Amino acid sequence: MKKRIFISVSALLILAVIFALCSALVEPKYTDLKQQEGRLIGEYYAEAGGHDVIFIGDCEVYESFVPAVMWEKYGISSYIRGSAQQLAWHSYYLLEETFKYETPKAVVFNVLALKYGDPQSEAYNRMTLDGMKWSDAKIKAIAASMTEDESFLDYVFPLLRYHSRITELTGDDFKYAFKDAPAVSHSGYLMQTDVVPMPEGDASGITLTDYTLPETSMEYLEKMRALCEKNGSELILIKAPTNSWRYWWYDEWDAQIIDYAEENGLAYYNFIPLCEEIGIDWSTDTYDAGLHLNVYGAEKLSDYFGDILAREHGITDRRSDSALSEAWQGRVDRYYEDKNLRESE
Repeated sequence: MKKRIFISVSALLILAVIFALCSALVEPKYTDLKQQEGRLIGEYYAEAGGHDVIFIGDCEVYESFVPAVMWEKYGISSYIRGSAQQLAWHSYYLLEETFKYETPKAVVFNVLALKYGDPQSEAYNRMTLDGMKWSDAKIKAIAASMTEDESFLDYVFPLLRYHSRITELTGDDFKYAFKDAPAVSHSGYLMQTDVVPMPEGDASGITLTDYTLPETSMEYLEKMRALCEKNGSELILIKAPTNSWRYWWYDEWDAQIIDYAEENGLAYYNFIPLCEEIGIDWSTDTYDAGLHLNVYGAEKLSDYFGDILAREHGITDRRSDSALSEAWQGRVDRYYEDKNLRESE
């Protein structure tokens, strides 16, 4: 009887090990250049703690702000918890998780995602949620984010979702099955050095039938505000610069955010009308024809906003902290090494 139990238990353990190995192999590693955004959320944990400013939001934060520049010029310790098409509920639960690791003086949220009131895409969900460590925040984030065709169990057991990748495995799937791939970001900033000018002519958005920001997204914005207040962090709202119909920011949306900020005593910075003052040149400072900033535009915006954070929001210069300065010097050096390498290619 004992022998039979031993054999049964051993068989179950072997099956469990095989299942875990296969899951680790088939789960996407996001090492392809076109999918590197999928690694951003997971990279946070190696640097978690000690930040005075946390940025949260979609591509308009992780491609618009450079923490290395804000440290170098203003001694601001910051990190960007950004991910592709990060929706309002993603941001809220990421923020809830972040407060378990640290309490920043300020949380900066980019408002573009407030235009979405429903889950949009499993692929983008995965780029945010797969990188999160398991916690109650991740469980709630999955529940809030799933599209109709998704299953919670697929997130718990990746093999159920990605079993078809067994025949498509690459060397990186084996190499990084049980260890992290080298970091692609610089404290959450994803560098782009290409220059693709914005086409000549005025960009404009398509006409909408309803300009009311969705109730669901605004409810999560309010939850973010309350969470920041509870933790003693200042919530700052921003709209990163863009000049493309694809990411058009309507005046009607802007007015709603202005009203919300005024009603709740929040600062709101729409950088779109400030591009000339910031020094952004859409012929040289974008890598994709005006949708996003490249590194040259992001450095200008980081300098501009770093001054605002220091001057208007009391984010102190921490370069006198020797331990923190040593850590940041390594990050700054790596940033410029990467930039120089990309520019020389």
